[in-house]
Amino acid sequence: MNPKTTIFSFVSGLISASLLIGACTTVQTVEVTKQVPVEVTKEVQVPVEVTRVVEVQAPTAAPVEESPDVGTLPQAPDKKVALIIALGGLGDRSYNDSGFAGLTKAAQDFGVEVVPFESPDPLGEGEQILRNAAEAGFDLVITLEYSHFDPLARVAPDYPDTTFAIINVVVDGPNIVSVLYDEHTGSYLAGALAAMVTTDETIEQVNDKAVMGAIGGVPASGIDVFLHGYLQGACAVNPDIKVLLAYSNAFDDPAKGREITLGMFEQGADVVFSAAGGTGSGIIEAAKEENHFAVGVDSDQDFIAPGNVLTSMMKRVDVAVYDMIRRLAEGTLKGGKEVRYGLDSNGVGITEMTYTRHIIPAEYVDRVSQMREDIIAGKIDVIDIRTLPEDLYAFINENASCEGFDELREKINK
Repeated sequence: MNPKTTIFSFVSGLISASLLIGACTTVQTVEVTKQVPVEVTKEVQVPVEVTRVVEVQAPTAAPVEESPDVGTLPQAPDKKVALIIALGGLGDRSYNDSGFAGLTKAAQDFGVEVVPFESPDPLGEGEQILRNAAEAGFDLVITLEYSHFDPLARVAPDYPDTTFAIINVVVDGPNIVSVLYDEHTGSYLAGALAAMVTTDETIEQVNDKAVMGAIGGVPASGIDVFLHGYLQGACAVNPDIKVLLAYSNAFDDPAKGREITLGMFEQGADVVFSAAGGTGSGIIEAAKEENHFAVGVDSDQDFIAPGNVLTSMMKRVDVAVYDMIRRLAEGTLKGGKEVRYGLDSNGVGITEMTYTRHIIPAEYVDRVSQMREDIIAGKIDVIDIRTLPEDLYAFINENASCEGFDELREKINK
């Protein structure tokens, strides 16, 4: 079943809605100047008033797993779902594209009408976007933009018949579903693997220095949770390892990502973790240029530079988006809840390393697998820095090292 998609614009400014009909097809992005619903299947039917039409490459995020035969799935053609794209936009081959993949897969499986919205200013127009989506009669409005936590708290009470879902943050409300991830645990596994690899000179892409790197988009708890999880995993393997940390201060600046990564390589790093959305494509580009390793994020990015992306820490936004829509189709979606995705639900984790597994010693892979099981069983405690009191959070940000985490654990256990 082909998803039926409607394109809207908002009065406050141009909003582009992009349609994905297959994971590797070329699609059109259309910007319109007034709200004109347009139904499309494989080609966008351009509305009367158009400012520009451009060809873009469809997102290539790893899709959710194959579903059972569509006849066994709940069908809800009368339901409408809006997905608000976060800062960085579609085409990031990371966070946004992963959510988009879940949206289109759900449209195919459940017959719902789906509308992805991109805004040139998702931060500044957050309240307007949310209100317009609710006014348009969507049954479920999912926002991928973390910064919408504040406007959502104001908007949701005005639309009690609309269910809202927000990723990465808790917002209280009887018609709000808060979707959370255990990013620190998946990042721990990525950091542990990287630490095992970084000094193994039998692997062409690395040197003998115990130095790694990690780059976040912005200094915020939602990004730091990746970086500090990665650091903890590295320290568990080698307490003397040095992990260089930096921020690109952007989620859509590949040139900046490349520049920072090349600087880390000059300091002896040979594996750099990306937690910076679309900026990560520059991190991967630098790894390919210098024949070192990058670690991808959010979706399976291993294919972008085969042999130079060690693995990717997958935060399966596609799984969460798909799951929310499945619950809507089943009639079981309820607001006022928190839904968490972790290692045990495959909501986070590292990839199968399709392009690097053959060069990684089997004992490394086995050790990481055992770490995964131990985290799930509670035998390994990975600190989620988002849960720390303000003073301890400030402490670890100022002392982000293996020694810093040793001292942090002492402070926690006092």
